[in-house]
Amino acid sequence: MNAAPQGTEAPAPSTGLIRAQATWFIDQQTLARHQTVKGFGQDFLGYLQQLIPQIEQITTCLPEDDVPARVALAAVGQARRRMNEPEATRLSGEVERVKRLARSVVALCDHHDTLTGTAMCLACDQPIGGDQAWLPYDAASPSGGAARSGRIHTLCVNTVRRN
Repeated sequence: MNAAPQGTEAPAPSTGLIRAQATWFIDQQTLARHQTVKGFGQDFLGYLQQLIPQIEQITTCLPEDDVPARVALAAVGQARRRMNEPEATRLSGEVERVKRLARSVVALCDHHDTLTGTAMCLACDQPIGGDQAWLPYDAASPSGGAARSGRIHTLCVNTVRRN
């Protein structure tokens, strides 16, 4: 572990890295040790404490009727409720509580990126820079049509993603 020099703070992780960690935890099929789950829970609480004020600050600059801002603030409210949940006594309950925190982390990362105009590649979960080539990513909608749902780097088009 690399510590920052005394008197300086390490830079905050990007929403892409935070989202990746939370998504990884949500996808786990086996129970981790209690200390591991507790560590992830502390990380996710810290990320939420970082993201909530950022989203609130961004939304203060937007019109009252801005729908993405209102949705983001609803997600902030849900994240706060989840942050106040007490630790569960059993490991399986604690894993579920930490997964709920992780889901709030993912949601707030998504809202943050939407509000700041950051476009993320749906394949590699990395930002799409202004000079990078990308393609629209179309996904089938429940009604059978196609809905434009995001972007993907042209380099990621033929990449197989494994869970």
